[in-house]
Amino acid sequence: MYALVDGNNFYVSCERVFDPRLRGVPVGVLSNNDGCFVARSDELKALGVKMGQPAFQVRDLLRANRVKVLSSNYTLYGDMSGRVLDTLRELVPDVEPYSVDESFLNLAGFDHWNLSDLGSGIRETVRDWTGIPTCVGIGPTRTLAKLANHAAKKRLLNDRGVCDLSPPDIRAGLLSRIAVGEVWGIGPASQVKLNYIGIRTAADLAQMDRRHARDLLSVTGQRIVDELRGVDCVHPDMVQKDRKGLAVTRAFGAPVCERGQMDEAVTAYATRVAEKLRDAGMATMSVQTFIHTNRFKDSDAQYSNAATVTLADATADTLAIVRAARECLSRIWRDGYRYSKAGVLLDGLVKPEAAQPSLFDATPDKARSQRLMQALDSVNAAHGRGSLQLAGAGIPRQRQWSARFDLRSPRWTTCFEELPMARA
Repeated sequence: MYALVDGNNFYVSCERVFDPRLRGVPVGVLSNNDGCFVARSDELKALGVKMGQPAFQVRDLLRANRVKVLSSNYTLYGDMSGRVLDTLRELVPDVEPYSVDESFLNLAGFDHWNLSDLGSGIRETVRDWTGIPTCVGIGPTRTLAKLANHAAKKRLLNDRGVCDLSPPDIRAGLLSRIAVGEVWGIGPASQVKLNYIGIRTAADLAQMDRRHARDLLSVTGQRIVDELRGVDCVHPDMVQKDRKGLAVTRAFGAPVCERGQMDEAVTAYATRVAEKLRDAGMATMSVQTFIHTNRFKDSDAQYSNAATVTLADATADTLAIVRAARECLSRIWRDGYRYSKAGVLLDGLVKPEAAQPSLFDATPDKARSQRLMQALDSVNAAHGRGSLQLAGAGIPRQRQWSARFDLRSPRWTTCFEELPMARA
């Protein structure tokens, strides 16, 4: 049996922990560069603001309803996510982090418990210890636990914030009320295929012929059908195994017109994507860099391009990835344009131990490279991201191209200069 614990409106909830004035009022958190909404409070959702909607499109609505709009504060959100995770590990020994605001709990050994009461206890403890409100979904498989969490948030069975789908009769009744697009692993394209053949609810999908599901949606579809029937066969690691690419892309805080500034940005993005690559335990065979101007600005000359370098050997070395990314930039850079965005993409990801070595090894001292990257990651993990970086990425406080965070709240939990103060 599994439980899925999911933070409610997680970014907004993190902000409300340290600023009680945000409670009960509409609050939205914006993406990098203060562009689009990436988190909304229930009050803001009720006003009709959509996920991913650009803030400028609803400027009058925000002003009329006194909406509190904040820049993303990823340092705070990451730290609060860690606190929630630590709390869950105090309650259940087997915890699988799935995303910044979601974790699966393996409830093996809790068979003699009332699972609904257990879920309520988890919610209350997380709320008391971290201030973060959550919903808990419980089911015999991870897919059913995800559906149960959806039902808990939508209050389809009760308003306790906990939904237990372990009883088969309750599960059968609920699945027929949930659209097939809400099932974990069913994306928009798969939903269209399923709707076309009359599969519209989670219950319809659970009753689908397994071989037909495999033909239509590959082996993933067959596993989803099994999971909906209560057969445990999906693990979050499977999602990671299927990952074929990684990317770091950013819109600039101010247009970039000089090659030196673009070199800094590309170096910084390549450094970051290399860190993500090592964190995933993968290596890459291909590096791509793209740049483009703002296509919505008619007064500017328009240009966009991308180039790719195929590496001789799979690598997770920051130096090699930065070198390839900047080589790509050299091919596509054109003077005379006001660039608004750039990005570095990695493709052909493989496990390092499974990579096919080339005949002419381009990285003869791989052990030294590995030690260097481990040292780099260790320093940055201990002292904060960017504590040790390549000089080519520029000095953070002098980067004119950095994304804007004009409305960012203090980093309450990770920065001494921004600690909250109490006055008596």
